[in-house]
Amino acid sequence: MLILAIDTSAVASAALISDDAMEGVVDSFATEDTRSHAEVLVPGIEQLLAGAGVSGADIDLIVTGVGPGPFTGLRSGIATARTLAFAWNKPLYGLMSLDAIALEVAESTGAPAEFLVATDARRKEVYWARYTLLDGQLPELADGPHVGFASELPDLPVYGAGAGIYADVVKADEDFQDTQPSAASLGQFALALLSAGRELPDSTPLYLRESDAQVPGPRKRAL
Repeated sequence: MLILAIDTSAVASAALISDDAMEGVVDSFATEDTRSHAEVLVPGIEQLLAGAGVSGADIDLIVTGVGPGPFTGLRSGIATARTLAFAWNKPLYGLMSLDAIALEVAESTGAPAEFLVATDARRKEVYWARYTLLDGQLPELADGPHVGFASELPDLPVYGAGAGIYADVVKADEDFQDTQPSAASLGQFALALLSAGRELPDSTPLYLRESDAQVPGPRKRAL
């Protein structure tokens, strides 16, 4: 099985995931810029496919991160995934972007049985969710996603870039305090879920906030 995974909830990233590849990842890319998703995503995917010597016809399914994340950046990834799925006639699924970090936590040494994942929501807030992990199994979503102030998070270890930003008020894990959701980890999580016989959700976005862009009201009449 060959999966194209895309996530733009924080940075723009894409990955090719295969059940025949070492650790599942054929190749991947991710930017460090949180504001150039639309400019780099499609060229990055083109280079990814070319480097692996595959085309859209070789892809079995597409998985996109559905957030939570800023409206504009998140929308660019989901729109790209939906366009490719339509053009290539491939199944499309969505996973919560925070799941990507949760999987990395689950695979790390000394992962706790219960923890939070948090990313930057700007406006002095974070996007966050609570996960449970039992006996080395896949992380299970226990609560969320939510958006709110870091100071109001439950008293649990916190992983992800959101924790790093507010390390003074949360139990931030130092090894993960810069970690953003990545398409590579998201695709690996999708492959693990499918291997376990689990169904994947659709690509409905989790914005959690309305767009900052608003339709202007009618002009006031001049007297």
